[in-house]
Amino acid sequence: MKFNTRLLHGKLNHEEYHQATLPPIFQSNAFEHSSAEKLEKIFQNKAPGFSYSRINNPTVDAFEKRVTLLEGGIGSVACASGMAAIFNAIVNILEAGDEILSSATVFGGTIGLFQDLKALGIRITYLEHLSKETIDAHVNEHTKVIFGEVIGNPKLDVLNIKEVADAAHEHGIVCIIDNTAATSFLVQPLSLGADIVIQSSSKYINGSSNSIGGIITDSGKFSWDIKKYPQMKPFKKMGPYAFLAKLRNTLFRNTGACLSPTNAFLNYIGLETLGVRMQKICENALVLAEWLNNQKEIKKVQYPGLADNPWHQIAKQQFQHGYGGLVTIRLGTKEAAFTVFDALKIPLKVSNIGDTKTLVIHPSSTIYAHSTEEEKISAGVYDDLIRISVGLEDVEDLIEDFAQALQQIGKEN
Repeated sequence: MKFNTRLLHGKLNHEEYHQATLPPIFQSNAFEHSSAEKLEKIFQNKAPGFSYSRINNPTVDAFEKRVTLLEGGIGSVACASGMAAIFNAIVNILEAGDEILSSATVFGGTIGLFQDLKALGIRITYLEHLSKETIDAHVNEHTKVIFGEVIGNPKLDVLNIKEVADAAHEHGIVCIIDNTAATSFLVQPLSLGADIVIQSSSKYINGSSNSIGGIITDSGKFSWDIKKYPQMKPFKKMGPYAFLAKLRNTLFRNTGACLSPTNAFLNYIGLETLGVRMQKICENALVLAEWLNNQKEIKKVQYPGLADNPWHQIAKQQFQHGYGGLVTIRLGTKEAAFTVFDALKIPLKVSNIGDTKTLVIHPSSTIYAHSTEEEKISAGVYDDLIRISVGLEDVEDLIEDFAQALQQIGKEN
């Protein structure tokens, strides 16, 4: 099956839900069983079943299975948010004294989380761009995770997933990739060698900005060296399921970062139209980026789909159906950026991406407000930059709106 058919029909079992075409919302805290013996087996992971929705839930399980199928993994764990997913995936395998090598262009919220991890004794080293060369130059005995985003947000640099994964594996290090901005519609990082992939399902998976969520998918292919990853020792016997078994039985269970059944349902519904939405979003983003690239008021347009973009070739090589929905523009000054931002009539002015509607944000004064100037520059964040998350509108209307907004520059003078 190709992407959309697999998304809608792959490995579905309607009999589980009395022939319903969608899994129902199991809005229940707990699940009753017929005997003490059965409950014992469920709690000891010796039998399948649901016990308590902080641990597992049928609606959440249905969503996890859909994402696992699309990403090509062996299993997924859905969390309360994308940030919860990153935290759980990393702290599941690290301890005090360990180090993460991360791209400096990761999302500002991730940088904030990494700052918090320092209190746990986990060190973060940022590299301007992840590559074999930079990884080889900075790996040491404490490095336990290589972390990057397929499309940096908002720098929009594109990761060479295979090169990074191969470099990580040469050093026996796990490779964790955030695929939120690209989604599995454009690329499946696990197929290119990544070990664990994360998505904030609040974005393109959900598509309508009506619920928060995050999801972790494991390839099951990483060979855990218990000397390097001592926390994995009790779960080594689980073979390819070691990471997921540890996560479900320790950190995820104990921190309570579970996805609610209602949010799982809303994300499941959004997931069904991911392919058709992303196709249109990518088409709109390319047309808009090409038009913006020819406007004299704009100093720089960043979009991987532009032929002169420094990451165009790797994006073209890796991505299957387009170049994503994020575009950034630089206007020369913060004042010009604010003028254009305020003059736009169609885009919603919110700090989100992946909606059906076009969204805009001024990252420097909002989502990077608490970052240092050095962190901002490394992430490609400047005072004159606007990030555009392109939606499903008629692109001609978007172009007309940006045209009138650009005309406002200098009018106040």
